[in-house]
Amino acid sequence: MKLTLRHCAAGTLAASLALALVACNPPSDTAADAPAAGAAAGGDAAAATAIPGLRTDKEQASYMIGMQLGQSLEPIKDDIDLDTVMKAVRTTLDDGELLMTPEQAQQVAAAFGERMQAKMTAEAEAAGQKNLTDGAAFLAANGRKTGVTTTASGLQYEVMTAGDGTRPTADDAVRVHYKGTLLDGTTFDSSYDRGEPVVFAIGQVVPGWQEGLQLMPVGSKYRLWVPSALGYGEQGTPGGPIGPNATLVFEVELLEIVDAAAQAGPAAPAQQ
Repeated sequence: MKLTLRHCAAGTLAASLALALVACNPPSDTAADAPAAGAAAGGDAAAATAIPGLRTDKEQASYMIGMQLGQSLEPIKDDIDLDTVMKAVRTTLDDGELLMTPEQAQQVAAAFGERMQAKMTAEAEAAGQKNLTDGAAFLAANGRKTGVTTTASGLQYEVMTAGDGTRPTADDAVRVHYKGTLLDGTTFDSSYDRGEPVVFAIGQVVPGWQEGLQLMPVGSKYRLWVPSALGYGEQGTPGGPIGPNATLVFEVELLEIVDAAAQAGPAAPAQQ
């Protein structure tokens, strides 16, 4: 989740380069064989897709570039002045006199990157502490509920459907259906939504899953509450939906134990 100016600038530059490449790519055979609608109609206004407020191809392309620029700047929008950004863009495109030398720009970029790094680190630490506190409070209350069992490691589980099959071991691979949510109910992963179960070796997933799956007979469905120490820990999933020190909730349906040699690799919460 670390963001530096280098990352932001790289994203913006990549978007600009992609746009330039698209603009410079030769048309496909299909496009080349198609009638020149704009020329035949007498201008790019006729060729443009009908979009209210954006009459011509040029206006639409300009707006599209602005949208991509805005999206690339969104993560740092509170740390920049948009008017000044556009002033620099216009001066550069007009080949005007810039207020910074390239050397000064590099110095400013380095200082800005350090500030952003420090800001992101502080935000991650604050979020991690909040998640840790909220998770501990939740688990303390949840552990007192009827039907919820807390193991020595701190994992909590509830039997939703009792199966009568064999329990897997740490060396087994299994086929499961599952849904993972944050404490606020947000779903971050679901094999049900993808429409097919997943197969993985038990040793390849986070400790909370390893322990929970070995408690489950085939044919059962459990709800697991996984403390951060048994999940993704202090890092969470950088750039992903799971924050630092997040307590996670999983509904796991153990369908079968499969041949470990045939398993397709981790598709559930993998080890960090």
